[in-house]
Amino acid sequence: MSEYHTPVLLKESIGSLVKNPDGIYIDATFGGGGHTAEILSRLTSKGRVIAFDRDKDALQNATGDKRLILVHNNFRFVQNYMQLLSKEKGIPALADGVLADLGVSSHQFDTPERGFSFRYDAPLDMRMNDQAPLSAADVVNTYDAAELEKLLRIYGEVEKSGRIASLLVQARGRGPIVTTGDLDKALAPALPKAAEHKFLAKVYQALRIEVNQEMRSLEKFLEALPYVVKPGGRLAIITYHSLEDRMVKNFIKTGNVEGRQDKDVYGLMVTPFRALDRKPLVPSEEEISGNTRARSAKLRTAERI
Repeated sequence: MSEYHTPVLLKESIGSLVKNPDGIYIDATFGGGGHTAEILSRLTSKGRVIAFDRDKDALQNATGDKRLILVHNNFRFVQNYMQLLSKEKGIPALADGVLADLGVSSHQFDTPERGFSFRYDAPLDMRMNDQAPLSAADVVNTYDAAELEKLLRIYGEVEKSGRIASLLVQARGRGPIVTTGDLDKALAPALPKAAEHKFLAKVYQALRIEVNQEMRSLEKFLEALPYVVKPGGRLAIITYHSLEDRMVKNFIKTGNVEGRQDKDVYGLMVTPFRALDRKPLVPSEEEISGNTRARSAKLRTAERI
């Protein structure tokens, strides 16, 4: 499991999450199974974990533990599956806790042919589900300049996103952009000499989010949580960039990802969860030194009201 993906903020997230050893827990992002294994270690034989992952590679990390049900699908459908499992297997439709470790797994980054990283010259893919219709190559070769500029600016917070979009359109005019090497070459005239990797990371992040519709999936997932977590149940959500964190923070505070402050007839805020910590928890220096990919992680926890 650790070779596939090292779980971030493991003890902190699961320590906050698991309060009922006989309970039902959801791991919305199974990945290497590290968080699921920690949840299972704290459960009795009556406990259950329902885990989700849209990447078929993650399914190979199933342990065979009879308390685990692994669903090969996007976590945005969590409510549908909990209702289905309730009907077919008699599992309670309301969980005692939900964990989500967002973003990309180390396995996805470190497998060249998946095209998630500029460290390798590989097909420009970036699909978490390899059966999905849209790849990163499709995006850079078919989106018009305005669409490219918008996704680079919003999803990657890329500086001079208009120029980057123009460079991509010019490059594909000379020939299709089909590999990460092609993409890097197209971007070369705009790369800042002192921060090439940081700049590329923003562009790759923007394309990855668009390909996998990550923000839309996260929004749908968050909107479903009031319908899958029982009163007193817990949330533990780990984010890795400001877009994710803002949505999660807004949802916990207001019950919606926009941060809109809806009130009832008595003027009271309508929100299904309350934050357990005033500020998000971040990894220790010791954890970051052992796993550099943890450095941008933020854990937010909440309780169902």
